[in-house]
Amino acid sequence: MTLISSISGTRGTIGGKPGDNLTPIDAVNFAAAFAQFIRKTSGKPNPTVVIGRDARPSGGWLSDIVASTLIASGVNVTDLGLSTTPTVEVAVPGLNADGGIILTASHNPIEWNALKLLNAKGEFISGEEGSMLIKAIEAGDFTFAKVQDAGTYVQDDSWIAKHVQMVLEMDLVDVDAIRSADIKVAVDPVNSTGGLAIPVLLEGLGVNRVEMINGEPTGFFAHNPEPLKENLTEICSVVKERNCDLGIVVDPDVDRLALISENGEMFGEEYTLVAIADYYMQVSKGATVSNLSSSRALRDVTAGAGAEYHASAVGEVNVVKKMKEVGAVIGGEGNGGIIVPALHYGRDSLAGIALFLTHFVRMGKKMSEMRASYPHYEMAKNKVQLTPGMLQDDLIKKLQEKYADENVNTIDGLKIDFAEGWVHLRKSNTEPIIRIYTESTSAENASNLATRFEKELIALI
Repeated sequence: MTLISSISGTRGTIGGKPGDNLTPIDAVNFAAAFAQFIRKTSGKPNPTVVIGRDARPSGGWLSDIVASTLIASGVNVTDLGLSTTPTVEVAVPGLNADGGIILTASHNPIEWNALKLLNAKGEFISGEEGSMLIKAIEAGDFTFAKVQDAGTYVQDDSWIAKHVQMVLEMDLVDVDAIRSADIKVAVDPVNSTGGLAIPVLLEGLGVNRVEMINGEPTGFFAHNPEPLKENLTEICSVVKERNCDLGIVVDPDVDRLALISENGEMFGEEYTLVAIADYYMQVSKGATVSNLSSSRALRDVTAGAGAEYHASAVGEVNVVKKMKEVGAVIGGEGNGGIIVPALHYGRDSLAGIALFLTHFVRMGKKMSEMRASYPHYEMAKNKVQLTPGMLQDDLIKKLQEKYADENVNTIDGLKIDFAEGWVHLRKSNTEPIIRIYTESTSAENASNLATRFEKELIALI
């Protein structure tokens, strides 16, 4: 089964049977249920929903189906067309709309697509709201409008430019400093909508020397679109061979940001947030937030500036909730997702690029030197396969009891902080496994820690 429905929407591979894959029927069901949800939460007979999509080939017809279903449900649709996830997020409140749908499978390969759901604030709907939506779909509990009550449809392709302008006007973005530095950057937007948005942003920032690869938004990704080291050999070579100051990589919907140092080495997606948080600690100090599986380096940088770090459960909606609770000035996830409350509560690579470049040119160091100035940690990931029917929670509980004298956190599985590193154990909601994430001061130590807890789980089994 490759259709996965959760509190934030539904995603799956295109084609196949309804309920097993993402088909037109599944798209209609989700869009119709969301339309009813928006009518209820807005209290309006004809609420407005903003939609936008990344460049993958299934996006065009999937967007048409979603838009038509919303209209038939009495919802007015504003279609941004090819866009980015953060652009749709800022457009929803910008247009005083009542919700939004982003058609993107994020970093997943070309055969995937998804519907991601936003509330009137342009933020992902809550867990409680998502559960209500899934129940409505399962019960087929939605109705369509009479012909005279159908919604309307308008197209609006102005929002990438508006979003970029919002980024340029942020107080902590120093356009003059970036322009004066005359830096040279390489960009890989992996044949999606970053190829539309990032050139507009760089032009506004005064970055005129740009080496663009895979910039055409065809949706036929030149490589695996997840911005990990093994997928980015081309841009790493381009940065080094063409004497660029740095490289910029985004995923297909432009909510994850990875950076390449001048020597062609990965800056480390965990360190995108760390570097930007370091900038904030210097100019606008305050609390920071990341999820439990993100690098300890953010905590170190925050504490070093005399501010407070907070951890949330994994998932953007959980990071946002914690950021609001503690009044964080910056936050995000270790996958390169940056959340800037001064702009909006969503992961935003365009904001991340502008803030990082400001910090970079003000520091006056090479990328490799900047990276070396931060605490160094390495991560490892592992998993333990369980027999169907085994209770993951029971196994994790036993380890919690064993390590009760250590510094433990149970808001999302079990995280144990040791002096030399940490381990985070999380159950999968889709398959009988327990995931093991570790971090330590070296790759060897992180790997050893992961192996140790794999063996401990197997012993309990």
